[in-house]
Amino acid sequence: MDTAPELIDFTAGGPQPGDLDVAWIHGSESAKHNTDPDIQVHAYDEHTFILRQNMAVNYEAPFMFLLFGNARAVLIDTGATASAAFFPLRRVVDGLVDTWLAAHPRDGYGLLVLHTHPHGDHVAGDAQFAGRPDTVLVEAARDSAWEFFEFSDDSGKGGDPDNGDGGIRPAHVDLGGRVLACWPSPGHHHAAVTFYDPHTGFLLTGDTVYPGRLYIQDWPAFVRTIDRLIGFCDTHPVTHVLGCHIEMSRQPGVDYPIFTTYQPDEPPLQMTVGQLRQIRRAIDEVGGRPGRHVFPGFILCLDED
Repeated sequence: MDTAPELIDFTAGGPQPGDLDVAWIHGSESAKHNTDPDIQVHAYDEHTFILRQNMAVNYEAPFMFLLFGNARAVLIDTGATASAAFFPLRRVVDGLVDTWLAAHPRDGYGLLVLHTHPHGDHVAGDAQFAGRPDTVLVEAARDSAWEFFEFSDDSGKGGDPDNGDGGIRPAHVDLGGRVLACWPSPGHHHAAVTFYDPHTGFLLTGDTVYPGRLYIQDWPAFVRTIDRLIGFCDTHPVTHVLGCHIEMSRQPGVDYPIFTTYQPDEPPLQMTVGQLRQIRRAIDEVGGRPGRHVFPGFILCLDED
């Protein structure tokens, strides 16, 4: 380019409001007659996109997040299906990148692919990005992810709660003026990572917190993670807590069973800091007892030892 690209200010004035008034695709009574797109794309703002996989393609119907910075975009998670024919994630992401670059021209624009954790419904589409130009794909496995983030065994075990970090020492991923905070969040999975985006105020919690069944692999680690998330929210402006699934119905305490492919009465994806505190109170009530513990907006599912 002959002139320097216009730089977008992602830091001015704190989190910027966006649009979460969206009707998510939620399957159909007959998968054979499903007419939903393979991937639903919702623009929260012109630099922030939330994607959902079609339930007819995979019942998990995970959400993915595409955030644009001045130098590169990041795709967080790659969905539950490997086949580009059935789940054209690369094509959809490339189209969104092309459209964004048409509005904000610049050369050498990159793509970073990260993950909330390594479960199959969050990494299946990774291979679609192999060989993509100007792309860094970070494997979700603990060793690969932690090396990229430069986490140590002490990462996320608490900073000074009075120094403004909420008791967390996060790593930072710079997209070009849009800097994400990231930290380990074990409990659901030992390699889980939470992301915070100051531009939107999104706290991206993967499968640690969402309106559904919170499967807990490691109870003490899960409790510590929830405490750290709340500590972070106490010191940072969090607009929405966004996980990667919806499994509850709008009827308090009633979830859609596993393998469900039609969920016509879903609550919103976004949760609040207040709901995060409800999870903390539920932790105290459960006290580490194995089993399925039902609460109005979520279910704690604790593995047997």
